[in-house]
Amino acid sequence: MRKSNLMKKLRVQIALYYLTASAITLLLMGFILYYSISAVVLHEALSTSETAVDKSGNYLELYIDRLKAVSSLLAENPELIDFFSDSQQSTSSQKDILSTINTTITSDPFIKSVIMVSKDGKILTNESGLDMSMSNDMMKEQWYVSAIHSGSMPVLTSARMQKFSMDKKNWVISISREIKNHLGDNIGVLLIDIQYKVMEDYLSDLDLGQTGFAFIMNDNSEVVYHKDPSYFEDPLKQSSLEAILTGTIGYNSKENTLTRTYRLKNADWTLVGVASFDGLKAIKKQLLETFLLVGILLLLVAAFSVVLFAGRITAPIKKLERAMQEIESGLKDVVIDEKGCYEVQSLAKHFNDMILKIKGLMSEITEKEKYLRSSELSALHSQINPHFLYNTLDTIVWMAEFNNSEKVIEITKALAQFFRLSLSGGNELTTVAHELDHVRQYLFIQKERYGEKLAYTIECDDSLLEIQIPKILLQPIVENALYHGIRGLNRQGHIAIRAVKDNENLLLIVEDNGEGFDIKRVDIDDSEKIIKLGGVGIKNVDQRVKLYYGEDYGITIDSCLGCGTTVSIKCLSYLP
Repeated sequence: MRKSNLMKKLRVQIALYYLTASAITLLLMGFILYYSISAVVLHEALSTSETAVDKSGNYLELYIDRLKAVSSLLAENPELIDFFSDSQQSTSSQKDILSTINTTITSDPFIKSVIMVSKDGKILTNESGLDMSMSNDMMKEQWYVSAIHSGSMPVLTSARMQKFSMDKKNWVISISREIKNHLGDNIGVLLIDIQYKVMEDYLSDLDLGQTGFAFIMNDNSEVVYHKDPSYFEDPLKQSSLEAILTGTIGYNSKENTLTRTYRLKNADWTLVGVASFDGLKAIKKQLLETFLLVGILLLLVAAFSVVLFAGRITAPIKKLERAMQEIESGLKDVVIDEKGCYEVQSLAKHFNDMILKIKGLMSEITEKEKYLRSSELSALHSQINPHFLYNTLDTIVWMAEFNNSEKVIEITKALAQFFRLSLSGGNELTTVAHELDHVRQYLFIQKERYGEKLAYTIECDDSLLEIQIPKILLQPIVENALYHGIRGLNRQGHIAIRAVKDNENLLLIVEDNGEGFDIKRVDIDDSEKIIKLGGVGIKNVDQRVKLYYGEDYGITIDSCLGCGTTVSIKCLSYLP
């Protein structure tokens, strides 16, 4: 489970690294594109607004130039000059001049009126009932003198020079021109009134944004045009327009506005356009939303692709993990496909090589273990046989000294049978039946030495007789019970030997009624306790049992002082 979690973590890490790199890349690209496109859009908007203001100013220039040309043609008309110069007015000349005025008005629908006033007060016009200040000497009239000195500059006024009112319908742009005779003397004044609407028409199509606006001011800081009429009579508002005109010209990034001026060459007017880029904000917002949407979609595509890519990258590693898990449960013939990226191929190759080397080492270790085990068992057997042989021969010698030949023969036969069973034809294993017979021969020999002081019983179920166990397990235990438990008694000692089955375990039990001991006072580990309680023989048996069956098997000792001792040998009821 831990390795599986590590594998999942590897996939997660690959996905996180990939998605992080993708997110950073998309963020950088989006940032660069957003500001690049915003800069291009801003530059285009600035250029468009500047061009729009310049075009509107240029259109007004052309129109004023056209009006000046018309005024020049009218003022320099020879028939008009002769009419104003001659004291005798010709009716035919007057009709011709009026016809020219009507033609001029017809050619331009924005011309409201054309007025020709002579120095001595004669009037030629398309309008009737003019309410103007007139006299025989027009040089005494202020408006007449101003018209002469205006230099043909257009002037915003009310129609027919009345007092300026706030009624836009009566507003006109007046162009005046002096009429001179052939000698260059003043003989009259020409006035052309153009509807104020012409200004609005030329500037109405000027796109300056939702809050943008345009206005015109003359050199006297007077408002000539503004879509809001209140600017013509409110001094504070007029001051704000003058501040714009004299302030910073160009793009104001803080207020997101552009101020563009255009000086009309043929008038003392300055056209000012203040463009607000509200639409640019909407474009930027839409652009940002588009980038976010595209970025999210690309991240989703990246997330979907990383699942596939990470899976393909980690799939060979998962195979290697499963192979390792199989190896943990036991060395098997597991071969990993050497596919995938270079590192995975190298790892798989080394893994396969490692498995082959491990198999070779395991085979070598197994052979060495068998040899070592055989050597250890042989060494342990060699410890038992001389020890018992010495004691038995000592008994035979003792009986021979007493000329008890029958006993010597019986003991010798028993000793021969004993060693025959000990050798077991060179095998390490024997059956429970042979092991019990082996210890029976031993007890028979010892019975001859101890006589009535020793009694013994051997019990075993017939179903257990053919179970195979390591040989010479009971004899060292019985010998220990005899020498340490019974020999010092002043009463008859008894040794009971039983073979019983406990689930899958076979228990060989040796119980005596000897002196016993207080096992609680032996405060040492199990291996040392066995030596302390029973000597080398018991340790020998315990080691051999553990070599065959494992550390969970072997000898356990239970005893109490004066009550005897019970030794149990725990074996499997079958060989592993």
